[in-house]
Amino acid sequence: MNELLKLLENDARLSPESLALMLDKEVGDIKTIIEDYENAGVILGYQTIIDWDKTDAEETVSAIIEIKITPQREHGYDRVAQKIYNYPEVESVYLMSGGYDLSVSIKGKTMREVALFVAERLAPIDGVLSTATHFVLRKYKDNGVVYGVTPVDERGMMM
Repeated sequence: MNELLKLLENDARLSPESLALMLDKEVGDIKTIIEDYENAGVILGYQTIIDWDKTDAEETVSAIIEIKITPQREHGYDRVAQKIYNYPEVESVYLMSGGYDLSVSIKGKTMREVALFVAERLAPIDGVLSTATHFVLRKYKDNGVVYGVTPVDERGMMM
């Protein structure tokens, strides 16, 4: 039922009735499958993507932090990652290949707040060797959604 998951990932607002019609299934079957996916932890949640720059909401600062860590015996990177993802400022944590171990995305009210979070909360964690903070200046695309771009037709003409 990967097709069902792809449809929900692209538009979580699709009703079981719409999904059943699109997949040529019974509505009851779709409801059961979705419930089973939710109970099994396959579907973790439903989100709306908002372009906060187009609202009157208080401005925030986003940052991506590269962290080099020493893996812990018997727990590898998991224990440090768990400590980090439990902070409410943290939006995502990824184990990476390459020059650093963890990529952490956070939001704060100011650059200073983000810098203090890194210095006072992340850097002192046992196993953290170094951090590098990169502030997000503009979002062009996030979660597969393009932000604030004028649509272009196939010929490259602005619409």
